[in-house]
Parts: sequence; structure tokens; C-alpha cells
Amino acid sequence: MNHVDDASTLPVTWRKSSASAAQSDCVECGVVDDQTVAVRDSKRSTGPALLLGRHQLALFLKAVTEEA
Repeated sequence: MNHVDDASTLPVTWRKSSASAAQSDCVECGVVDDQTVAVRDSKRSTGPALLLGRHQLALFLKAVTEEA
């Protein structure tokens, strides 16, 4: 897993969950290339972003959506 210090420098279209409605406390994702997805805090557009491989992202999503 890598990161960039300023997410606004990435050439991506950021998307947030439709479940977030008008709230600004969301995580946004953007496709960097065929293998990499960037993830950032929507409140900090110039803050850091994680760069995850698609497999890493799938594992993360599975972990956060499983019922406890």
C-alpha cells in the first residue's frame, strides 16, 4: 500500500457513496489506473490519499461490510 500527500494532485474523478447524501463525512474513491484505486477523506480534498491495489480494496471492503 502506498500513499500520496496531496490527493488533489491525482488525475482521477472522485466518487463518494450515494448513501452519503449531502453529508461531508465520507470516503471517496478514484480509479488511478487498471490496478490502482485511490481513497481519501472527502473533507480533506488536498489531504493524503491511500493507493490500493484492486485486491487490497476488495479485502478492505469485505472487512468493513461483514457483520460482526
